[in-house]
Amino acid sequence: MNQFALAFTPEKLQEAWHVFLTEFPLGLWETVYVTVLATFFAIVLGLPLGILLVTGDEKGIRPLPKPLMKVINVIINFLRSVPFLILIVMVIPLTRAIIGTSIGSVASIVPLVVAAFPFVARLVESSLRELDPNIIEMAQSMGSSTMQIIFRVMLPESVPSLVTNFTLAITTILGYTAMSGAMGGGGLGKIAINYGYSRYKYAVLYLAVIVLVLLVQVFQSIGTRLAARLDKRIKK
Repeated sequence: MNQFALAFTPEKLQEAWHVFLTEFPLGLWETVYVTVLATFFAIVLGLPLGILLVTGDEKGIRPLPKPLMKVINVIINFLRSVPFLILIVMVIPLTRAIIGTSIGSVASIVPLVVAAFPFVARLVESSLRELDPNIIEMAQSMGSSTMQIIFRVMLPESVPSLVTNFTLAITTILGYTAMSGAMGGGGLGKIAINYGYSRYKYAVLYLAVIVLVLLVQVFQSIGTRLAARLDKRIKK
């Protein structure tokens, strides 16, 4: 019998069930609140940045200098291109400056936000660029200011698309939280690494994966239903 098969003997399954009952409730809670908080802060930073990418474009409603827009785009692309595990190490000084430590669930929020807000900015940019230009031109012809166009036209008209993209963001961040477990983060990722991988308790590893998949389904279902409710094009 190979090592993998030995990991699923009745004794190992009983151990996995014990870990599930004792460790998973806290791990699940840590994963959920870290994911939600990281998504919130990523939206706080990424939403205005995404708006800036659209409005500050040379064809936008408030064009900004091309060199400035190029620098912003380069920074966003750079942060998006760095693998998350490497990014965790890169932002350790920032994490320590803000949280006081680079280990634990709370500390993992900082690299999660740094990794996610450029992604959110691109998602917001994509949503806003889907708008019908005629709507914006109509608002401009009526004498609306830049802020009025943003907050009364662009954002309200983009709400369903934004909710869909924010749902994509939160499920992506949820995946990042699992990876952060390999670098001292908490939650289900830590359980999967410390118990499932390091101690060869593959049943624990699979349980963690199943719970993560279920969490993704929950977030995705909530986001899809909310986007459908907010979509004015869908007749009720």
